Amino acid sequence: MASHLIAVCFDAHDPLRLATFWAGVLAWEIVDDPDDVVTLEPNDGTAYRIDFAQTQEQKPGQNQMHFDLTSTSPEEQQQTVARALELGAQHIDVGQRPEEGHVVLADPEGNEFCVIEAGNNFLADTAFIGAINCDGTQEVGYFWSEALGWPLVWDQDEETAIQSPAGGSKMSWSGPPVSPKTGKNRLHLDIAPPADGDQQAEVDRLVSLGAAHIDIGQGDVSWVVMADPDGNEFCVLTPR
Repeated sequence: MASHLIAVCFDAHDPLRLATFWAGVLAWEIVDDPDDVVTLEPNDGTAYRIDFAQTQEQKPGQNQMHFDLTSTSPEEQQQTVARALELGAQHIDVGQRPEEGHVVLADPEGNEFCVIEAGNNFLADTAFIGAINCDGTQEVGYFWSEALGWPLVWDQDEETAIQSPAGGSKMSWSGPPVSPKTGKNRLHLDIAPPADGDQQAEVDRLVSLGAAHIDIGQGDVSWVVMADPDGNEFCVLTPR
């Protein structure tokens, strides 16, 4: 039985400040969390939340995961960019070409994201967060398809993408060359078995698919920290 995607988690120097930025961009709601994690709950039907947890570590380089935000018109794209800049984003150059229609920005802590132009066919059937866009191999796309039970919606030229049967955000991997990992990822996924599932059985299943146990200093916690076949950290929570 596949896991559910529960949250996309940001490590943040100022979790409340970063959550406030993303709440303004996405029009999601900040909710209280008993574990000192600032949480954004969606109000647009998105199936996962966004969590912001305290860290003292510096961002080691370009993130291996970022959001692609969709637009229904050129005016909406401009409005999203303007709103993000007003909230504290900035334009950045990650090697995008002038003729490309998307706008590359960074949030107040330097986390990259893209505002995609209207008419993008790949993101035509998605939510405002059109894609969780990842730097990764074809193998890891296959892994996450099995882990979440999301079918492949793209598998060509070593690029892969998956999407929940219920729709919403896609997850995509750009294929080689994959940038070398230089430290713990700034963003990671939290997944969990369904309510009638078993955490240890799910961990064992994920290991059989190519995941590995890792120690990032988490200590005695209720979740299990793992790495996917590309070495990207993720957490397996208790059933819910």
